[in-house]
Amino acid sequence: MTAIVADPDQDTDSFVAALRAQSRRYHSLHPFHRRMNEGSLDRRQIQGWAANRFYYQTAIPRKDAAILSHCPHRDIRRRWIRRITDHDGTAEGEGGIEAWLRLGEAVGLTRDEMEDERHVVPGVRFAVDAYVTFARTRPWLEAVASSLTELFAPDLMAQRLAAFERHYTWIDPAGLAYFRARLTQAPRDSEHALEVVTRYCRTPDEQAGAVAALSFKNDVLWSMLDAIDVAYPDR
Repeated sequence: MTAIVADPDQDTDSFVAALRAQSRRYHSLHPFHRRMNEGSLDRRQIQGWAANRFYYQTAIPRKDAAILSHCPHRDIRRRWIRRITDHDGTAEGEGGIEAWLRLGEAVGLTRDEMEDERHVVPGVRFAVDAYVTFARTRPWLEAVASSLTELFAPDLMAQRLAAFERHYTWIDPAGLAYFRARLTQAPRDSEHALEVVTRYCRTPDEQAGAVAALSFKNDVLWSMLDAIDVAYPDR
């Protein structure tokens, strides 16, 4: 009797397909986000979104630092650390967080009101804090997998950039630099994260954990928009 040997490439293909299938739950499909891209949000809603999303932006380097602290592989750490410098910059006036502050200024907010978190609603704070806690407490591979929403981000960024330029002409175009940068950063980052999870998530349990982690991240992003939508309804 001939033993049947599983095809590892087929297993990997199925795993990657399960990860990519999470795109059907990405926050680009949220009603608030759809209205944003359609140009139907008013200034108050755009400002509320920008201020609350800033809370998420400031959490990203802390999430990535948690991954670095748990990751046992130097080659991965060497590449992953770029994510922190992308957001924090290497000097004053650089990085994604600074770019988001400039977006806030472009939509009519001050730096003080962005940084003191006065506009952050409880649901956003809870979701973002839960994401950082996830990265700190779950296995490092699951935390890496949770970042794979970046697989779906380039299309979102391109659509968002086009929508802002078309519908929200009152926003200074210089304030949209964050979105332009992510058009190249997100594909680079998602390619690396996908490489890591497909290399190290080899058992069915590990792969299921990675898909569940990505599902959790989708829940975080969706919950943030739920909270923003309630706080800044259409008038």
